[in-house]
Amino acid sequence: MRLKAWPGLAALCGALGLAACGAAFAGAPDAARLEEGRALFQKKAVPACAVCHTLQDAQATGPIGPDLDELQPDRDQVLAALRDGGGAMPSFAETLTQDQRETVADYVVWATHPH
Repeated sequence: MRLKAWPGLAALCGALGLAACGAAFAGAPDAARLEEGRALFQKKAVPACAVCHTLQDAQATGPIGPDLDELQPDRDQVLAALRDGGGAMPSFAETLTQDQRETVADYVVWATHPH
């Protein structure tokens, strides 16, 4: 697994072990939750995740952040990044509710893992 342009995530993966960083999503969220996660990713979060990140399912080709299709983050990684930010990524702790952050995380994991 290649970790691109996100040193904090590389350290996290080292601490947790690479197997944990590639873990698949255990259960698929319902369609409404996935659609809300996609909308938050594409345009509703400020700034929108799609501005920086590549994610094929969201038709996003952002050139700044890690390519999420390549990285295939797990739910805890996405939640930590949304909460804490990192590198050029801002924290979304003040701009998205906990439920919204969890919805984005569920969507990103669903979109980047085989289902």
